[in-house]
Amino acid sequence: MIFLTMALSGLLGLGSAGVSAAEAVEGSAKSDKLEQCVEPTSVMRRNHFEFIKHQRDLTVHEGIRGSKYSLAGCVDCHAKKDSSGKFVPVNEEGQFCDECHDYVAVDLKCFECHATVPREK
Repeated sequence: MIFLTMALSGLLGLGSAGVSAAEAVEGSAKSDKLEQCVEPTSVMRRNHFEFIKHQRDLTVHEGIRGSKYSLAGCVDCHAKKDSSGKFVPVNEEGQFCDECHDYVAVDLKCFECHATVPREK
């Protein structure tokens, strides 16, 4: 439903009129080539913040890293590239995180500390 709303907003020119959205190449994110996220899409839409918060607690308090619910994993999979092959930050206007968070009027605090593009490997 959210993606349908975002698609309609895009067609109407609402909410994604930023320059960055136009520069991102559709189909360039890893997630564009996958059939499913680490959980079914409906579960991720509803619970992703709980998964990320739980992973944060495990990492910060117990030193456990590498969970399938890591924020770095989200960014690695959902960041799109521009026409020059550079990643577009997931929190820029019109990008993966911004579109839904903007729609539901929730401020993104994750990226005050965390990277918005995949790290070079």
